[in-house]
Amino acid sequence: MKGIVFTEFLEMIEDKYGYIVVDQLLTESNLPSGGTYTAIGTYDHSEMVTLVSNLSQKAQIPVSELLRAYGRYMFVTFTRSYRPFVDYSHSAFDLLKSIQHYIHVEVKKLYPDAELPHFTVEQPSDNQLHMYYESERKLSDFAHGLIEGCLAHFGEKAIIRKTNLVDDGSRVFFEIVKE
Repeated sequence: MKGIVFTEFLEMIEDKYGYIVVDQLLTESNLPSGGTYTAIGTYDHSEMVTLVSNLSQKAQIPVSELLRAYGRYMFVTFTRSYRPFVDYSHSAFDLLKSIQHYIHVEVKKLYPDAELPHFTVEQPSDNQLHMYYESERKLSDFAHGLIEGCLAHFGEKAIIRKTNLVDDGSRVFFEIVKE
């Protein structure tokens, strides 16, 4: 998992809870990397799972809610850091449809070792989008938050229904219906 995912997660925690909580989290989590992350580094996704789980216990917030909140936060970061990808689209659906065949292709050019989830997207009607998420890292709640952040960025409202296609959460179906 790319370091930017870790550095931005720690930034979000610091913004919401303060540096002391970040320091405690890193100290108490017993991470193989020691909790020293760089944006361009690559780290085992299990460290993110550990950080989120430990913050969940500390803050008394379910892991799924933390990951969704982080996805929304991270979308704002992506709009700043990777503006051309966002400007490429005129609506949330345009951007979401471009993830697999445009955005992830460009990300791989920048970070060849990036391990990205796979998305298959279908648009059965103008106001409906189907997204199939597949990833061994099982971070569909993070993807859910990114979708929410995307909709908010474009000022669009939609209902998002998430259905696990397998019990372990490695394959998930999102149905997004604009209101």
